[in-house]
Amino acid sequence: MTYQEATNYLFSQLPAFERQGASGYKPGLGTAIALDNWLGNPHRAYPCIHIAGTNGKGSVSNLIAATLQAAGYRVGLFTSPHLVDFRERIRVNGVMIPKRTVSRFVERWMASGLQCEPSFFELTTALAFEYFKKCKVDFAVIEVGLGGRLDCSNIITPMLSIITNISIDHTQFLGNTLAQIASEKAGIIKPGVPVVVGNASQPEVRKVMEATAHEQHSPITFAGDVPIVIGTVTGNDGTLSVFTTDYESTLISQLSADYQVENINTVLHAIRALKGAGVKIGFRAVKKAFAHVCEMTGFMARWMVMGSNPTVICDAGHNAGAWLQLSKQLSNLECERLHMVLGFSADKDIDTVLSMMPQKATYYFTQAQSPRSMQAHDLQALGRKHGLIGASYGKAVNAYRAAMKAASSNDAVFIGGSFYVLGDLFSIIMHRN
Repeated sequence: MTYQEATNYLFSQLPAFERQGASGYKPGLGTAIALDNWLGNPHRAYPCIHIAGTNGKGSVSNLIAATLQAAGYRVGLFTSPHLVDFRERIRVNGVMIPKRTVSRFVERWMASGLQCEPSFFELTTALAFEYFKKCKVDFAVIEVGLGGRLDCSNIITPMLSIITNISIDHTQFLGNTLAQIASEKAGIIKPGVPVVVGNASQPEVRKVMEATAHEQHSPITFAGDVPIVIGTVTGNDGTLSVFTTDYESTLISQLSADYQVENINTVLHAIRALKGAGVKIGFRAVKKAFAHVCEMTGFMARWMVMGSNPTVICDAGHNAGAWLQLSKQLSNLECERLHMVLGFSADKDIDTVLSMMPQKATYYFTQAQSPRSMQAHDLQALGRKHGLIGASYGKAVNAYRAAMKAASSNDAVFIGGSFYVLGDLFSIIMHRN
């Protein structure tokens, strides 16, 4: 089996939430446990850090992985979704899993005769856990796919749990209220395992987190209660200078969006917790990781500056919680005109997101080549109701090219709204390069 055949099987033959939406979502741990037993429980071979939350999971996961790498450890990193290549999801010290390892795993699964019907994410998670054991990682950083309590990654018992924040998203699976969603995310809290919560400013969220931690006898830290980050300054080079209570010297963060301040504070509390558990992490490692996280882990698409004259920025923020922050960042962007290339998955609260969009911008409504995407012309019509004027484009690359053609050197072009829109665009750009 070739790598292409293996990924075609994973994408086409197995139910996948990212492609199919609700019909591809399989809550529950039964199949994950069966797969884990088939593989000999590989996740028990290394300590894990488990990360859930509505937004910020990717940033926090990558920063922690980079920090552990910089400290000299061998680190597995499991994240989702991918932008261009399936192998982006599974990395060891920033290097993607080999194609042959993926194809051999799929071959073994197809020949196994195991009587269960895994989803795309369940089989991918099992692959990651086994690969990390094969690589003899010192630590694995595991990002939850969706929710927490019933996510197939929740078969692990980590050394540290992290919940970044809670906002309304995936209501068809996790509940319609903040308390219900918080309860699902809090499902990753394990007996006696410390948990760091990045933002629990909503009283109902904090109540759920405190109650769950108390029930599990788990020490809980609310990162916002005693901030380690005490100040930031954005530099002309696009980096973020971070002043902290834990380090005398300034940290320079490659992740520079305003919303990253909260994520950075969460990561610094997590580092403090890991050090308290005996993990050796010095200031040099933290400094290197923050300054070079994208190169060290392959992290992309978080307020990522892709070009200048005009300024081109992309961000994968795709729900109301993310856009609450992104809209503020865009309003502070220095440019003559703003061009917005946007596409969304149809199951998001698009009305709320569009209500946050800047009025003084030209819009290029588009769609990803995915069944879950809202059609570009429907998005254009919905945008018009919010006073957002622009044309529609059936492909992201055509919307991008139209924006670039219309933009002057003093303008800014923003691309976002969906991982899949960015994935479509990146696949064209990377293939071209």
